[in-house]
Amino acid sequence: MNYISTRGQIGKDNSVSSMYAIKTGLACDGGLFVPETVPALTKEDITRLCTLDYPHRAADILGRFLTDYDSAYLLESAQKAYGEDRFPGGAAPMTKLDGTRNILELWHGPTCAFKDMALQIMPRLLTGALKGTGEERTAFILVATSGDTGKAALEGYKDIEKIRITVFYPEEGVSRVQKLQMATQTGDNVCVCAIKGNFDDAQNGVKKIFSDREYAKLLDKNGLFLSSANSINWGRLAPQIVYYVSAYCDLVSRGDIDLGDSINVTVPTGNFGNILAAYYAKLMGLPINKLICASNSNNVLTDFLKTGTYDRNRKFYTTMSPSMDILISSNLERLLYLICGAEETAGYMKKLAEDGCYTVSADCLAKIRESFDGAFCDEKETADTIRTTFDADKYLIDTHTAVALKCANGYIAETGDKRPMVIASTASPYKFAVDVLAALDGKPQGDPLESLEKLSALTGTQIPAPLSGLDKREVRFNKSINKEDMLEEISGELGI
Repeated sequence: MNYISTRGQIGKDNSVSSMYAIKTGLACDGGLFVPETVPALTKEDITRLCTLDYPHRAADILGRFLTDYDSAYLLESAQKAYGEDRFPGGAAPMTKLDGTRNILELWHGPTCAFKDMALQIMPRLLTGALKGTGEERTAFILVATSGDTGKAALEGYKDIEKIRITVFYPEEGVSRVQKLQMATQTGDNVCVCAIKGNFDDAQNGVKKIFSDREYAKLLDKNGLFLSSANSINWGRLAPQIVYYVSAYCDLVSRGDIDLGDSINVTVPTGNFGNILAAYYAKLMGLPINKLICASNSNNVLTDFLKTGTYDRNRKFYTTMSPSMDILISSNLERLLYLICGAEETAGYMKKLAEDGCYTVSADCLAKIRESFDGAFCDEKETADTIRTTFDADKYLIDTHTAVALKCANGYIAETGDKRPMVIASTASPYKFAVDVLAALDGKPQGDPLESLEKLSALTGTQIPAPLSGLDKREVRFNKSINKEDMLEEISGELGI
């Protein structure tokens, strides 16, 4: 299995190995790496996967995409990444709300967010890639985060040999808990810095550094090269395919569906990576009917799926679901490649860079809409969904999951489609305790850390161990810089 660029130009042979794709993160033409083909998943394969635990399912699915990795290495990596010590009770459990709706809980890892599902195994994939490609330089991982990726990447890569990592986040665009999680991160090879701007500013800054060829030469002279832990890196996206396959297997195993029955999937997303992973599972042969893309007030994806026009030239909202406060959805490029091909995709990306918008062809939009539907949820609806779900189902959800659940409820009501719906729950409600608590009791909340205790007392649920005692941990990183100074910041950190 080799990898090519979404924009079609990555070198003489026009394809690279999965190890090279994971090591470098971004293709040299600015495109994203995608597999040349999508491996098939048969009914017989799914039947066998139903009998396996999560690490074995992960090793199987990843092995189909990462063919230059040794199968024993993948299994060992999955068992260490998804073991009981990191995912108490098991990875990706699913809670049944009723006969139709199922909540896929992706936040039981060490940082209480779904990013752990990929970022606990991704460092092992990168380490394997460095060894497998004979790389002697140190990988410098540069991350822009809207809250959860940063902490999950820091936790996954801390103190890993031959890797350094720097995370940039928007100063006012993450929750207090998210900020504290990053600011108190341990590890000798990590650095965290806030920027005065929003997530898109941070992401654009990182992309600009990645595309700076002169800076790449400077890094190389100093024994370094850039890599990414964001979902632009295939090593981040591939592990996310696994939990959709696993969710289907669990539905079969518990008798909710027969093998071959189709399901629907709703995903709260801003960068489009999480829902794209579900689409790859569908392309493999997993019986998924419709993928509902759930957005918050920054509904650029909803508008795109309705009209075919992607336009980031709009008001940016800071919401209670900050991990989705994004107007440039990087992984949409991979979908465009799958539907339209490299040449058309490159044209759309050029227009996005120059004009901030593009409109896909009618044929392209029609093909996308065969699999995708889009909806969004405003702030009031988000709070209402948190409250009504707890009142009716005695089930506590965070702000991002509330967006997904509201959109899923709307899809079911509008279409009458009663297929089992898998709803991706992307964060513990305690990561956003202030807003969850306010939604439940209708009162403005004060200190975010006190809100953890109040939420626990009100709902009779436990504060996850990774979030307990945050206020007692040493704050190591408190710098904030202008977005224009990101390159200078990392140069100072690296001493070059």
